[in-house]
Amino acid sequence: MQNNTFLLYGANGYTGRLIAGLAASYGLSPILAGRNEKALQELSQKLGYPYQVIDLADTAALQSSLQEVSVVLHAAGPFQFTARKMMEACLATHTHYLDITGEIAVFEMAKQLDARAKDAGVMLMPGVGFDVVPTDCTALYVKGLLPDATQLKLAFATLGGKLSHGTATTMAEGLGEGGAVRENGKIVRKPLGHKGEWIDFGEKKLFVMTIPWGDVSTAYSTTGIPNIETYTAVPPKTFQLLKWQSLYNWILRSSFVRNLAKKRIKKQPAGPSDAMRAKAVSLVWGEARNTAGETRTVRMRCPEGYTLTAISSLLIVQKVLAGNLKIGYQTPAGAYGADLILEVPGVTREQV
Repeated sequence: MQNNTFLLYGANGYTGRLIAGLAASYGLSPILAGRNEKALQELSQKLGYPYQVIDLADTAALQSSLQEVSVVLHAAGPFQFTARKMMEACLATHTHYLDITGEIAVFEMAKQLDARAKDAGVMLMPGVGFDVVPTDCTALYVKGLLPDATQLKLAFATLGGKLSHGTATTMAEGLGEGGAVRENGKIVRKPLGHKGEWIDFGEKKLFVMTIPWGDVSTAYSTTGIPNIETYTAVPPKTFQLLKWQSLYNWILRSSFVRNLAKKRIKKQPAGPSDAMRAKAVSLVWGEARNTAGETRTVRMRCPEGYTLTAISSLLIVQKVLAGNLKIGYQTPAGAYGADLILEVPGVTREQV
């Protein structure tokens, strides 16, 4: 097998198609994989890559396919349902594992597999896309500016974009579940949006609220900072509405409401159009604080999130195929440094 070949599972999804479409630009040749044969066949004919129909529940078929490659890029979520099966197959076949999740539980699961991954000689790196490359790099960068930091805030916003089916479905699965932060080194459950504030992203001042973003897990692994909060931009009215969530979260957690949400998602476009992605931007902000009250702040301007995901994931695939990796559980910035994000075209970073 050529050393530019990798398995792209979930290739027929919105983000998978973006990754497959850009792969050749990075000198890479994916084997397209997933469950939908018709969609894979069409994509294969369009791009000229081979495809394999694999169900994650078919362990033997999955392991057989993984034995043909040294790295898999897993792009089929919600990852809370799919990641474990793929990780287990990678451990069995000594295949390096990458995915594009932003789910705290998946990062924590991968972290628990660290010893097994080291025994197998493989790297497990979830979160090689917008979740969590820009924020993970921001976390490590501000840690470098303030090495004795004990508190970390990370925030992001998208101007002009929209969600894909996959992202929206993952959110639907989390309806009514609340939020999470890290306090004194431990992940603690909190109401969704339990804090809110205005942040100057440079390009625009936006209202943000706390959400359970992947960095609640990963930024601690990357920086060791014991207190971490993650925020995203929302309309202030949404924040106000969430003050009543204790009254209706039980309804949102019902399978009826979640299934209804997922049906509505399927009726929407698969994700933002190429034109929308080209115009949209994502903004990232990070602040570290120490016990003396000193702060260091950084902000970044990045391409739209799905575009960034396709690029950053392919950059990391390139590195792994070239032998540039660390075995065991790894975070993007932990393995490749705070400047990894600057390898993505169009990213600018400034200390405030």
